[in-house]
Amino acid sequence: MSRFFAGGSDSDSDSSSDSEPVIRQQVAQFTFSDEEEDIKRVVRSKKEKRYEDLTNIIKSIRNHKKIKDMSSVLTSFEEFMRAYTKALPVVMKEENGVTPRIVVRALAELEDFVNESWDDKDSRKNLSKNNNKALGTLRQKFRKYIKDFESDMKRFRAAPEDFAEEEEEDEREDEKGSDDEQEKVVVEPQMPKAVSFKKEPEKVKPVKPADDSDSSDWGSDSDSDSTSSDEDAKYTSIRDRFLKKPEKGTDEISAAPAGAMGDDAFKKEKKKKTAEALSKKKKPKPDEMFDENEEEEEGWKVVNGTRSGASEQPKMFAKDAEIDTKLVVNKLNEVMAARGKKRTDRKMQIEFLRELRTISETNNLGPAVVAKIRFNIVSAIFDYNPKVSGAMKLEHWSKLLEEIQELLKLLLVHEDVHLSESILDEYEEYDTAPFKIRGCMLTAVERLDDEFVKLLKECDPHSNEYVDRLKDEVPVTGIIDQVVTYVERLNNEMEICRIYLRKIDHLYYKFDPNVLKKRKGQLPANTVTSVEEMDKLCRYIYAKDQTDRLRTRAILSHIFHHALHDNWFQARDLVLMSHLQETIHHSDPATQILYNRMMANLGLCAFRHGNIKDAHLCLVDLMMTGKPKELLAQGLVPQRQHERSLEQEKIEKQRQMPFHMHINLELLECVYLVSAMLLEIPYMAAHEFDARRRMISKTFYQQLRSSERQSLVGPPESMREHVVAAAKAMRHGDWNACANFIVNKKMNVKVWDLFYEANRVREMMIKFIKEESLRTYLFTYSNVFASISVPHLADMFKLPKSKVHSLISKMIINEELMASLDDPTETIVMHRSEPSRLQALSMQLADKVTNLVDANERIFEMKQGNFFQRGGNQGYNRDRQNYRNQNQNQNWNNNRRQDNRNRGNRGNQNRGEGREQREHHRDRDHHREQREHREHQREFREQREQMRNVDYQNKAE
Repeated sequence: MSRFFAGGSDSDSDSSSDSEPVIRQQVAQFTFSDEEEDIKRVVRSKKEKRYEDLTNIIKSIRNHKKIKDMSSVLTSFEEFMRAYTKALPVVMKEENGVTPRIVVRALAELEDFVNESWDDKDSRKNLSKNNNKALGTLRQKFRKYIKDFESDMKRFRAAPEDFAEEEEEDEREDEKGSDDEQEKVVVEPQMPKAVSFKKEPEKVKPVKPADDSDSSDWGSDSDSDSTSSDEDAKYTSIRDRFLKKPEKGTDEISAAPAGAMGDDAFKKEKKKKTAEALSKKKKPKPDEMFDENEEEEEGWKVVNGTRSGASEQPKMFAKDAEIDTKLVVNKLNEVMAARGKKRTDRKMQIEFLRELRTISETNNLGPAVVAKIRFNIVSAIFDYNPKVSGAMKLEHWSKLLEEIQELLKLLLVHEDVHLSESILDEYEEYDTAPFKIRGCMLTAVERLDDEFVKLLKECDPHSNEYVDRLKDEVPVTGIIDQVVTYVERLNNEMEICRIYLRKIDHLYYKFDPNVLKKRKGQLPANTVTSVEEMDKLCRYIYAKDQTDRLRTRAILSHIFHHALHDNWFQARDLVLMSHLQETIHHSDPATQILYNRMMANLGLCAFRHGNIKDAHLCLVDLMMTGKPKELLAQGLVPQRQHERSLEQEKIEKQRQMPFHMHINLELLECVYLVSAMLLEIPYMAAHEFDARRRMISKTFYQQLRSSERQSLVGPPESMREHVVAAAKAMRHGDWNACANFIVNKKMNVKVWDLFYEANRVREMMIKFIKEESLRTYLFTYSNVFASISVPHLADMFKLPKSKVHSLISKMIINEELMASLDDPTETIVMHRSEPSRLQALSMQLADKVTNLVDANERIFEMKQGNFFQRGGNQGYNRDRQNYRNQNQNQNWNNNRRQDNRNRGNRGNQNRGEGREQREHHRDRDHHREQREHREHQREFREQREQMRNVDYQNKAE
């Protein structure tokens, strides 16, 4: 039988059942008639379509706002603008031009979202590049688009509750209408079956089984039919059938179906049951949790929150067990065997170790056992935090400090207890002295120091929490001092170098005022200062360390500490002798960060000492990059070209320095710009018309040029604007205005008051401003004067005559100023005036043309053998000779006569003359012509210099 007739008569199926299996066509559960298709087709008006589009777009905007997806919000807002433009004719016709409430509310919410996102600068930094760009575009488009809805927005801002209530009423009406429709579909039996799309259970007939064996296996369906018929009789609709069953003991009203009572009564009863359920969910009292009278018949069981089912914790000793060292050590090994396993309860492990310590102390098992258990407790606390990059909890941090302090006290009191990582487990000794324990106290303290730094990084640096955590540095440094004592007793040079470096890390950045007081003689000579202690620690590392890293970090810290206390010459000599600037790029990132910090502090020290050039040289490498914040590990700056990956950002955050170790970046930039101003402005005035002038400071030059390009410049506000305004005043020789821009109340608060002995720094700076302004004045206006009075300059710049005389003498010696000093009259006599702008440009042009001619001739001399070789020696010599004679400006007849003369000379030569001799004559002629050409150029230069001197003398007269 064909498979296409599988749904035929019973006789066909009986006859074919023996031969082949019958594939019966499944009857569809739901039949769709033509009436149903007609009902499904809903004709909607244009208003409904437009409003539905707007509603869907507004919902998508709200969803995107929740996750701060700015790109999707921008896309949805553009769709909203297009959809509202399409719906505008409908709004004008149906709403009489009144903006729909949902549109006004959506625009108000979007405005608040855009403003909050734009004002929150911290969250904006965390956004990706695309989201940042989308936020700016969205803000511009929204501000432009919202102008058409100003009146509606004011009405919404005045009464936002009205809009909310109206929308809620609309939602309630929609929900009520949907409930009414659902009830109609369920209750009314006269509706067509195709409309409900529900299969009625009372009319579904069970399929009769084919064999009796099936009925014997599965049992009869009479019981299930009877129970289902009884349940169907209880409910009037399918909706009531699937409602939540009421609990026992509730009122009969609550047990009734929702359709049997009114909607209001049903809602009130529902609220009542919700309140009762919340009250029952309150946490029971401890005595009630374990009350025996409480009903526990259902099999519920109170358990703790730990995962104790997977691995059983080791049990403590039996009651009749004899506690000795071997038993405790075995139990300790059993507890520590679970260390690092997947399902080990770390908290329970610490509790077991503490209990073991109590048992060992109670039974007086000796200091070695107690030290071993305490060391394992320290390791267990370190293991409690699974994340290596994250900081541990404060409660564990306080316990860790206590345990390490007690362990160190025990080790220092009992000198016969040796804790070392070189001792193997098999050779540990707990019974007889000297006791030997495997472990490393130095590694534990290094890990403690790292955890302390992580805790500081986790805190907000501007909160009291950071101050509280910073107070823990006192016990941490105390622990390091105790470890120094312990390690020095062991006399292990490598470990001593390591712990010395940890002590240096906590000491090198701290300013000690006793150093300056001792230098001034205010303290006794035997007072030990931090500089002397640093010198002792670093010298030991220089002598004993066998690794380059420890020595390098010790040198950098030593230089930093010297520079911090104004020991400029010691710090400079250490930098020059170590040659670190040549090899520092091979070091690890942490050492490179320390090198950058050292150079920054060295530049500040040079500035305080008045070494402006040295300060600029130290700071130029940091400030030229434009990202000193990153180089000093004081924060991350968003990158323009590419974004950091999560892993890269995580690594860079781990390298950041704690806030209390930061160097003030504004102070650093101000010192750099002031140093650049004192160097750049006199140089620019001295080389105003020099074509080969170079920039001393690119950053300062860019700041100055950007200020000059502005059409309107107001009074300075920021630190950079103050320095640029001071530079402009210095260019005109106005030292008073320059000093007022640099030293004022605002700059004192921002920058100069941060220095130790700030008044001395301000006086030094004003003195340098006067001197450099005098130099700039002489460079700028020397072509105006024939002679200048020294007392007049001293009075103009408020400098002593001796200082003015010294400055001018240096300028004359260095050939910066063409003048001479007349001592009897105390005047400066200008030998010649500086050239005018036109003359300077003419000299530049002449120099460039001369250089171009020289370069052109060198090119011809290099390539003349290739250019003029046309086959045969005779043609080569003739063309070469013609080229020479053309350079000597002779006419063609002389060239021809000279050519014939050369040929005659060659014909009269001995035929036996070899090739080498001819080449020798040719080279000799070539050298002679080059020498004549150089003499001609020298004469030309001398004539030009003579003419220039004559012009200068005439102008001076």
